[in-house]
Amino acid sequence: MSRLEQLFIKKKKNILNIYCTAGFPALNSTLNIISLLAENGADIIEIGMPYSDPLADGETIQSSSNKALSNGMTIHKLFEQLKNFRSQNSFLKNKGVVLMGYMNPVLQYGFEKFCADAANVGIDGLILPDLPEHEFETEYGAIIKKYGLDFIFLVTPETSEHRVRKLDKLSSGFLYAVSSSATTGKEKDFNAVEIYLQKLQSYQLKNPVLVGFGIKDKQTFTTACKHANGAIIGTAYIKTIENSNNIEETTKSFLQSILN
Repeated sequence: MSRLEQLFIKKKKNILNIYCTAGFPALNSTLNIISLLAENGADIIEIGMPYSDPLADGETIQSSSNKALSNGMTIHKLFEQLKNFRSQNSFLKNKGVVLMGYMNPVLQYGFEKFCADAANVGIDGLILPDLPEHEFETEYGAIIKKYGLDFIFLVTPETSEHRVRKLDKLSSGFLYAVSSSATTGKEKDFNAVEIYLQKLQSYQLKNPVLVGFGIKDKQTFTTACKHANGAIIGTAYIKTIENSNNIEETTKSFLQSILN
């Protein structure tokens, strides 16, 4: 049973997934930040692999990606930083840790090598929004499975029920419900989001559902969790740490404001 499966068995509601960009705000920030997130109550940590042309990301996360790239972050460097990360901090031992990124740099790195190296350092799953389902089924899914990694597909309010069910069937770990078709960081109409999540809930899907895009504080987190297993916060956290003089304190107070 994967670490993500175990997590959702132990805790069925109010799962908090926090996104951070590898190599931001400084090249060597990553291990410290994921440790702080784990210590302060994040259940899943989603590490963004910076890329120069991220489709789904809004201005804040794009800007953090650009900074990380200019800091010198690469996939190779990230795997070096993550070596033995679970044994370096007891809080990270049982946390879900997933990599989020785009196909271009992964293919340049070598897809199978990427999966092997991700599994080897202790990564649980992958989110690659621009990997088409057909290519997943015919080529890449088998490689991902070979290395024991979960793969998380994204669905939006415009995704048909038939396609939601198909992507749920192909996914493992959890299903990522994008709250709207806009990019990350945009204001959302949470009444519309609630209706969408109720609809997903009515499908009785195989995977737990986490909601992302527009979750930024206790209120939006609580609303998202009403009809889903949890939520993903990215832009709001990146904004909090980008000009912080004390990332430890900033991270602690940010997570407390969501969870307490």
